[in-house]
Amino acid sequence: MQHFDHILSRLSPELDRMNTIIRTSLATPNALMNQIVESYLTTKGKQIRPVLVMLSAKFFGGVNDDTLYAGAALEMLHNASLIHDDVVDETALRRGVATVNATWGNHLAVLVGDFFVSNALAAGIRTGHLAVISALSDLGKELSLGEVDQICNAREHNLDERSYIDMIRKKTASLFINCMRMGAQTAGADDQSIAPMTEFAEKLGIAFQIRDDIFDYYHDPRIGKPTGNDLREGKVSLPLLYALRPEAKGDEADELRAILRRGDLSEAEISRLVEFAKAHGGIEYAFDYMRRLQSEALEILSQYPDSDWRQAFADLFEFIIARTR
Repeated sequence: MQHFDHILSRLSPELDRMNTIIRTSLATPNALMNQIVESYLTTKGKQIRPVLVMLSAKFFGGVNDDTLYAGAALEMLHNASLIHDDVVDETALRRGVATVNATWGNHLAVLVGDFFVSNALAAGIRTGHLAVISALSDLGKELSLGEVDQICNAREHNLDERSYIDMIRKKTASLFINCMRMGAQTAGADDQSIAPMTEFAEKLGIAFQIRDDIFDYYHDPRIGKPTGNDLREGKVSLPLLYALRPEAKGDEADELRAILRRGDLSEAEISRLVEFAKAHGGIEYAFDYMRRLQSEALEILSQYPDSDWRQAFADLFEFIIARTR
Protein backbone atom coordinates (compact mmCIF):
# COMPACT_ATOMS: atom_id res chain seq x y z
CA MET A 1 0.00 0.00 0.00
CA GLN A 2 2.95 2.32 0.71
CA HIS A 3 4.11 2.16 -2.91
CA PHE A 4 0.61 2.97 -4.20
CA ASP A 5 0.31 5.92 -1.82
CA HIS A 6 3.62 7.18 -3.21
CA ILE A 7 2.26 6.91 -6.75
CA LEU A 8 -0.89 8.80 -5.73
CA SER A 9 1.21 11.50 -4.10
CA ARG A 10 3.28 12.00 -7.24
CA LEU A 11 0.17 12.15 -9.43
CA SER A 12 -1.91 14.22 -7.01
CA PRO A 13 -1.87 17.49 -9.04
CA GLU A 14 -2.99 15.73 -12.22
CA LEU A 15 -5.66 13.65 -10.46
CA ASP A 16 -7.03 16.74 -8.71
CA ARG A 17 -7.35 18.52 -12.05
CA MET A 18 -8.99 15.47 -13.60
CA ASN A 19 -11.52 15.21 -10.75
CA THR A 20 -12.36 18.88 -11.21
CA ILE A 21 -13.10 18.12 -14.87
CA ILE A 22 -15.37 15.25 -13.81
CA ARG A 23 -17.30 17.39 -11.33
CA THR A 24 -17.62 20.27 -13.79
CA SER A 25 -18.74 17.94 -16.57
CA LEU A 26 -21.42 16.34 -14.39
CA ALA A 27 -22.82 19.62 -13.01
CA THR A 28 -26.36 20.38 -14.17
CA PRO A 29 -29.22 22.83 -13.42
CA ASN A 30 -31.11 19.86 -11.90
CA ALA A 31 -30.77 19.82 -8.11
CA LEU A 32 -31.70 16.13 -7.76
CA MET A 33 -29.13 14.98 -10.32
CA ASN A 34 -26.48 17.14 -8.65
CA GLN A 35 -27.32 15.66 -5.25
CA ILE A 36 -27.07 12.08 -6.49
CA VAL A 37 -23.86 12.69 -8.46
CA GLU A 38 -22.12 14.56 -5.66
CA SER A 39 -23.03 11.86 -3.16
CA TYR A 40 -21.70 9.20 -5.52
CA LEU A 41 -18.43 11.02 -6.17
CA THR A 42 -17.59 11.29 -2.47
CA THR A 43 -16.82 7.53 -2.50
CA LYS A 44 -14.75 7.44 -5.68
CA GLY A 45 -12.35 4.74 -4.45
CA LYS A 46 -8.68 4.49 -5.37
CA GLN A 47 -9.17 5.56 -9.01
CA ILE A 48 -6.73 2.95 -10.26
CA ARG A 49 -7.87 3.38 -13.86
CA PRO A 50 -7.18 7.13 -14.16
CA VAL A 51 -3.93 6.52 -12.25
CA LEU A 52 -3.03 4.14 -15.07
CA VAL A 53 -3.88 6.82 -17.66
CA MET A 54 -1.65 9.38 -15.93
CA LEU A 55 1.19 6.89 -15.42
CA SER A 56 1.06 5.95 -19.09
CA ALA A 57 1.25 9.58 -20.18
CA LYS A 58 4.13 10.25 -17.78
CA PHE A 59 5.90 7.12 -19.04
CA PHE A 60 5.62 8.19 -22.70
CA GLY A 61 6.19 11.94 -22.45
CA GLY A 62 3.96 13.85 -20.06
CA VAL A 63 0.42 14.68 -18.97
CA ASN A 64 -1.47 17.39 -20.85
CA ASP A 65 -5.07 18.60 -21.00
CA ASP A 66 -6.00 15.87 -23.47
CA THR A 67 -4.70 13.28 -20.99
CA LEU A 68 -6.83 14.77 -18.22
CA TYR A 69 -10.00 14.68 -20.35
CA ALA A 70 -9.23 11.13 -21.51
CA GLY A 71 -8.79 10.04 -17.88
CA ALA A 72 -12.02 11.78 -16.91
CA ALA A 73 -13.85 10.08 -19.78
CA LEU A 74 -12.63 6.62 -18.79
CA GLU A 75 -13.42 7.17 -15.13
CA MET A 76 -16.97 8.35 -15.92
CA LEU A 77 -17.54 5.41 -18.26
CA HIS A 78 -16.23 3.01 -15.60
CA ASN A 79 -18.52 4.53 -12.98
CA ALA A 80 -21.47 4.26 -15.34
CA SER A 81 -20.79 0.54 -15.66
CA LEU A 82 -20.65 0.18 -11.86
CA ILE A 83 -23.95 2.02 -11.39
CA HIS A 84 -25.63 -0.15 -14.01
CA ASP A 85 -24.05 -3.33 -12.56
CA ASP A 86 -25.46 -2.46 -9.15
CA VAL A 87 -28.94 -2.25 -10.66
CA VAL A 88 -28.58 -5.60 -12.42
CA ASP A 89 -27.07 -7.32 -9.38
CA GLU A 90 -29.43 -5.58 -6.91
CA THR A 91 -26.37 -4.49 -4.93
CA ALA A 92 -27.14 -2.52 -1.78
CA LEU A 93 -23.62 -1.46 -0.78
CA ARG A 94 -20.47 -0.49 -2.63
CA ARG A 95 -17.33 0.37 -0.67
CA GLY A 96 -19.49 0.19 2.44
CA VAL A 97 -21.85 2.94 1.21
CA ALA A 98 -25.42 2.61 -0.07
CA THR A 99 -25.55 2.32 -3.88
CA VAL A 100 -27.47 4.73 -6.10
CA ASN A 101 -30.14 2.10 -6.78
CA ALA A 102 -30.51 1.27 -3.08
CA THR A 103 -30.98 4.94 -2.17
CA TRP A 104 -32.88 6.30 -5.16
CA GLY A 105 -34.34 3.24 -6.90
CA ASN A 106 -33.51 1.49 -10.16
CA HIS A 107 -35.19 4.03 -12.43
CA LEU A 108 -33.04 6.94 -11.28
CA ALA A 109 -29.93 4.75 -11.06
CA VAL A 110 -30.21 3.75 -14.74
CA LEU A 111 -30.69 7.40 -15.74
CA VAL A 112 -27.69 8.49 -13.68
CA GLY A 113 -25.59 5.75 -15.28
CA ASP A 114 -26.69 6.92 -18.73
CA PHE A 115 -25.81 10.49 -17.74
CA PHE A 116 -22.27 9.36 -16.86
CA VAL A 117 -21.94 7.60 -20.24
CA SER A 118 -23.00 10.72 -22.17
CA ASN A 119 -20.56 12.91 -20.27
CA ALA A 120 -17.78 10.36 -20.79
CA LEU A 121 -18.27 10.64 -24.55
CA ALA A 122 -18.36 14.44 -24.33
CA ALA A 123 -15.07 14.47 -22.40
CA GLY A 124 -13.56 12.16 -25.02
CA ILE A 125 -14.58 14.55 -27.78
CA ARG A 126 -12.87 17.40 -25.92
CA THR A 127 -9.52 15.67 -26.48
CA GLY A 128 -9.85 16.03 -30.24
CA HIS A 129 -8.27 12.59 -30.64
CA LEU A 130 -10.28 10.31 -32.92
CA ALA A 131 -8.40 7.36 -31.38
CA VAL A 132 -9.70 8.31 -27.92
CA ILE A 133 -13.29 8.62 -29.12
CA SER A 134 -13.03 5.32 -31.02
CA ALA A 135 -11.55 3.60 -27.95
CA LEU A 136 -14.41 4.81 -25.74
CA SER A 137 -16.93 3.43 -28.24
CA ASP A 138 -15.14 0.09 -28.50
CA LEU A 139 -14.77 -0.07 -24.74
CA GLY A 140 -18.50 0.36 -24.20
CA LYS A 141 -19.08 -2.63 -26.47
CA GLU A 142 -16.39 -4.73 -24.75
CA LEU A 143 -17.78 -4.02 -21.27
CA SER A 144 -21.28 -4.98 -22.39
CA LEU A 145 -20.07 -8.17 -24.08
CA GLY A 146 -18.07 -9.10 -20.99
CA GLU A 147 -21.19 -8.83 -18.85
CA VAL A 148 -23.23 -10.88 -21.35
CA ASP A 149 -20.47 -13.51 -21.43
CA GLN A 150 -20.65 -13.68 -17.65
CA ILE A 151 -24.42 -14.17 -17.77
CA CYS A 152 -24.02 -16.87 -20.44
CA ASN A 153 -21.38 -18.68 -18.38
CA ALA A 154 -23.71 -18.61 -15.39
CA ARG A 155 -26.77 -19.78 -17.32
CA GLU A 156 -24.89 -22.52 -19.12
CA HIS A 157 -23.07 -23.50 -15.89
CA ASN A 158 -19.78 -23.19 -17.73
CA LEU A 159 -16.96 -24.36 -15.43
CA ASP A 160 -14.13 -23.73 -17.88
CA GLU A 161 -11.10 -21.65 -16.83
CA ARG A 162 -10.46 -20.38 -20.36
CA SER A 163 -13.99 -19.01 -20.65
CA TYR A 164 -13.54 -17.26 -17.30
CA ILE A 165 -10.28 -15.60 -18.41
CA ASP A 166 -11.82 -14.58 -21.75
CA MET A 167 -14.76 -13.04 -19.89
CA ILE A 168 -12.64 -10.95 -17.53
CA ARG A 169 -10.41 -9.94 -20.44
CA LYS A 170 -13.47 -8.24 -21.95
CA LYS A 171 -15.07 -7.12 -18.70
CA THR A 172 -12.03 -5.71 -16.88
CA ALA A 173 -8.78 -5.97 -18.83
CA SER A 174 -10.21 -4.07 -21.81
CA LEU A 175 -10.64 -1.03 -19.57
CA PHE A 176 -7.03 -1.26 -18.34
CA ILE A 177 -5.78 -1.61 -21.92
CA ASN A 178 -7.63 1.52 -22.98
CA CYS A 179 -6.32 3.43 -19.97
CA MET A 180 -2.79 2.60 -21.05
CA ARG A 181 -3.44 3.32 -24.70
CA MET A 182 -5.20 6.66 -24.14
CA GLY A 183 -2.56 7.96 -21.77
CA ALA A 184 0.19 7.08 -24.22
CA GLN A 185 -1.64 8.43 -27.27
CA THR A 186 -2.38 11.78 -25.65
CA ALA A 187 1.32 12.01 -24.75
CA GLY A 188 2.22 11.56 -28.42
CA ALA A 189 3.46 7.95 -28.40
CA ASP A 190 3.21 5.88 -31.60
CA ASP A 191 1.44 2.52 -31.85
CA GLN A 192 4.67 0.53 -32.03
CA SER A 193 5.93 2.00 -28.77
CA ILE A 194 2.59 1.48 -27.05
CA ALA A 195 1.98 -2.14 -28.10
CA PRO A 196 4.02 -3.91 -25.39
CA MET A 197 2.50 -1.75 -22.66
CA THR A 198 -1.03 -2.62 -23.76
CA GLU A 199 -0.06 -6.26 -23.18
CA PHE A 200 1.22 -5.23 -19.74
CA ALA A 201 -2.13 -3.52 -19.08
CA GLU A 202 -4.07 -6.62 -20.10
CA LYS A 203 -2.15 -8.75 -17.62
CA LEU A 204 -2.67 -6.09 -14.94
CA GLY A 205 -6.42 -6.00 -15.61
CA ILE A 206 -6.79 -9.78 -15.46
CA ALA A 207 -4.85 -9.88 -12.19
CA PHE A 208 -7.03 -7.07 -10.83
CA GLN A 209 -10.23 -9.01 -11.49
CA ILE A 210 -8.84 -12.27 -10.09
CA ARG A 211 -7.88 -10.43 -6.89
CA ASP A 212 -11.35 -8.89 -6.72
CA ASP A 213 -12.90 -12.33 -7.11
CA ILE A 214 -10.77 -13.72 -4.27
CA PHE A 215 -12.33 -11.16 -1.93
CA ASP A 216 -15.64 -12.98 -2.38
CA TYR A 217 -14.26 -15.96 -0.45
CA TYR A 218 -13.71 -13.94 2.74
CA HIS A 219 -16.08 -11.79 4.75
CA ASP A 220 -15.11 -8.12 4.84
CA PRO A 221 -17.83 -5.50 5.42
CA ARG A 222 -15.61 -2.88 3.75
CA ILE A 223 -16.10 -4.60 0.39
CA GLY A 224 -19.85 -4.12 0.58
CA LYS A 225 -20.98 -7.66 -0.23
CA PRO A 226 -21.21 -10.90 1.77
CA THR A 227 -19.05 -13.98 1.30
CA GLY A 228 -20.19 -16.06 -1.67
CA ASN A 229 -22.13 -13.25 -3.29
CA ASP A 230 -20.76 -14.10 -6.74
CA LEU A 231 -22.09 -17.63 -6.37
CA ARG A 232 -25.50 -16.25 -5.44
CA GLU A 233 -25.46 -14.51 -8.81
CA GLY A 234 -24.34 -17.67 -10.62
CA LYS A 235 -20.75 -16.48 -11.12
CA VAL A 236 -18.01 -19.08 -10.65
CA SER A 237 -14.54 -17.56 -10.30
CA LEU A 238 -11.01 -18.92 -10.54
CA PRO A 239 -10.51 -20.44 -7.05
CA LEU A 240 -13.58 -22.66 -7.38
CA LEU A 241 -12.92 -23.39 -11.05
CA TYR A 242 -9.52 -24.75 -10.07
CA ALA A 243 -10.86 -26.76 -7.13
CA LEU A 244 -13.48 -28.34 -9.42
CA ARG A 245 -11.26 -28.73 -12.51
CA PRO A 246 -11.87 -31.93 -14.54
CA GLU A 247 -8.80 -33.61 -13.01
CA ALA A 248 -10.25 -33.13 -9.51
CA LYS A 249 -11.70 -36.54 -8.68
CA GLY A 250 -13.86 -37.73 -5.82
CA ASP A 251 -17.48 -37.97 -4.83
CA GLU A 252 -17.56 -34.53 -3.22
CA ALA A 253 -16.19 -32.81 -6.34
CA ASP A 254 -18.73 -34.62 -8.52
CA GLU A 255 -21.53 -33.68 -6.16
CA LEU A 256 -20.52 -30.01 -6.07
CA ARG A 257 -20.29 -29.84 -9.87
CA ALA A 258 -23.82 -31.22 -10.03
CA ILE A 259 -25.00 -28.64 -7.49
CA LEU A 260 -23.48 -25.82 -9.56
CA ARG A 261 -25.04 -27.08 -12.77
CA ARG A 262 -28.42 -27.33 -11.07
CA GLY A 263 -28.23 -23.70 -9.92
CA ASP A 264 -30.49 -21.94 -7.39
CA LEU A 265 -28.02 -22.53 -4.57
CA SER A 266 -28.96 -22.55 -0.92
CA GLU A 267 -26.91 -20.63 1.65
CA ALA A 268 -25.56 -23.92 2.98
CA GLU A 269 -24.46 -24.97 -0.52
CA ILE A 270 -22.78 -21.61 -1.13
CA SER A 271 -20.83 -21.93 2.12
CA ARG A 272 -19.86 -25.46 1.21
CA LEU A 273 -18.58 -24.41 -2.23
CA VAL A 274 -16.60 -21.51 -0.75
CA GLU A 275 -14.96 -23.75 1.83
CA PHE A 276 -14.25 -26.46 -0.77
CA ALA A 277 -12.41 -23.96 -2.96
CA LYS A 278 -10.35 -22.77 0.00
CA ALA A 279 -9.59 -26.29 1.24
CA HIS A 280 -8.53 -27.61 -2.17
CA GLY A 281 -5.96 -25.02 -3.17
CA GLY A 282 -8.20 -22.62 -5.09
CA ILE A 283 -6.96 -19.46 -3.38
CA GLU A 284 -3.31 -20.49 -3.69
CA TYR A 285 -3.81 -21.31 -7.36
CA ALA A 286 -5.40 -17.90 -8.01
CA PHE A 287 -2.48 -16.13 -6.33
CA ASP A 288 0.00 -18.24 -8.32
CA TYR A 289 -1.85 -17.29 -11.49
CA MET A 290 -1.52 -13.59 -10.64
CA ARG A 291 2.17 -14.01 -9.86
CA ARG A 292 2.71 -15.64 -13.26
CA LEU A 293 0.99 -12.69 -14.90
CA GLN A 294 3.16 -10.35 -12.85
CA SER A 295 6.35 -12.11 -13.92
CA GLU A 296 5.34 -11.84 -17.58
CA ALA A 297 4.42 -8.18 -17.09
CA LEU A 298 7.79 -7.37 -15.53
CA GLU A 299 9.48 -8.96 -18.55
CA ILE A 300 7.56 -6.51 -20.73
CA LEU A 301 8.67 -3.59 -18.57
CA SER A 302 12.29 -4.67 -18.89
CA GLN A 303 12.12 -3.80 -22.61
CA TYR A 304 11.94 -0.11 -21.69
CA PRO A 305 14.67 2.10 -20.18
CA ASP A 306 14.84 2.19 -16.40
CA SER A 307 13.00 5.16 -14.88
CA ASP A 308 10.91 6.16 -11.88
CA TRP A 309 7.75 5.72 -13.95
CA ARG A 310 8.75 2.22 -15.06
CA GLN A 311 9.21 1.36 -11.39
CA ALA A 312 5.80 2.90 -10.65
CA PHE A 313 4.19 0.42 -13.06
CA ALA A 314 5.97 -2.46 -11.29
CA ASP A 315 4.81 -1.11 -7.91
CA LEU A 316 1.24 -0.80 -9.19
CA PHE A 317 1.17 -4.46 -10.23
CA GLU A 318 2.44 -5.51 -6.80
CA PHE A 319 -0.22 -3.36 -5.14
CA ILE A 320 -2.97 -4.94 -7.26
CA ILE A 321 -2.01 -8.40 -5.99
CA ALA A 322 -1.17 -7.52 -2.39
CA ARG A 323 -4.11 -5.21 -1.67
CA THR A 324 -6.49 -6.24 1.09
CA ARG A 325 -9.65 -4.61 -0.29
